Amino acid sequence: MDHIVYIALGSNLGNRLSNLKNAISNFTPQMDVKKKSPVYETPPWGYADQPSFLNQVVMAETYLEPEDLLGHLKRLETVLGREPSFQNGPRLIDLDILFYDDIIVDSPPLMIPHPRLHQRAFVLVPLNDIAPDLVHPLFSKSVSEMLLDIDRLNIVEYKGK
Repeated sequence: MDHIVYIALGSNLGNRLSNLKNAISNFTPQMDVKKKSPVYETPPWGYADQPSFLNQVVMAETYLEPEDLLGHLKRLETVLGREPSFQNGPRLIDLDILFYDDIIVDSPPLMIPHPRLHQRAFVLVPLNDIAPDLVHPLFSKSVSEMLLDIDRLNIVEYKGK
């Protein structure tokens, strides 16, 4: 396990909290989770006519290279029941690589850091809980600094069971 990765998780269909927990429990053995943010309930982003999401971010160690990690996460989404939908549409589980060490990858279908993470409160709020000082390698801003630039009004910690 040589690489530190940050993974965003989201779910807005079915038992949302169970979907997040199932995803994390299935990360092993390829990924060893070291930190988990609280879970947040967030309004949908991009396409509004759908249920609210639960979002979380984890920090993990992995031996997988970036492309292999992407493949692992996409297979896991399918195994957990994600079905094809439209962009920003409802989904049972969504797993995105936010950061992989401090490298930059720009070779479709993989872009690291995630190209829109700095615009998304539903990613930055939970990421700030576990890595406020993590610096974006393209913008040279920490997570806590990026969070100052966005509206986080409707991002609330989830208290449900």
